[in-house]
Amino acid sequence: MGNAQSPTENLSGNKAIEKIKSIAETARNCFFTTNIGGNTTSRPMALQEVDEVGNLWFLSDVRSLKNDEIEANPNVELYFMNNSKYEYIFIKGKASASQDKTLIEKYWTNFANSWFDGKDDPNISVIKVSPNDGYYYETKDNKFIAMSKMLFAAVTGSPVEDGGVEGELSI
Repeated sequence: MGNAQSPTENLSGNKAIEKIKSIAETARNCFFTTNIGGNTTSRPMALQEVDEVGNLWFLSDVRSLKNDEIEANPNVELYFMNNSKYEYIFIKGKASASQDKTLIEKYWTNFANSWFDGKDDPNISVIKVSPNDGYYYETKDNKFIAMSKMLFAAVTGSPVEDGGVEGELSI
């Protein structure tokens, strides 16, 4: 949209955690990227929860390439998109996998039965991502207004304020 810029609102601490929770839990799915700095690999993953300290939780198969890559290099990146609200969040963090039965019980859903043979399946693990950096973008306008502004800019060639807020996240 030309030279238009979004207002910036950098967040830290509890406000950053609230923003992560708000956008990530609404989007529910992300691209989960491993092997950062090497031959990166991304795959869609379903978020189970963002906890009170900002950790993001996922279920995974212990035999997956993702789990192997996390063990070799715990640095990961998560890309969440909530297109219906024009909300996006990018998170860098450290991941760890566990087969702790209490955590598996906590994050188990019936939907997980599609990949595992119940919550006692020996191949299920829980991945925790502890964020250490991030970036977000969200529109303050509703979808119709945002689309109207894009159309106006395309027709007139004039930049418009995009009505969004963006910022960095520090946990």
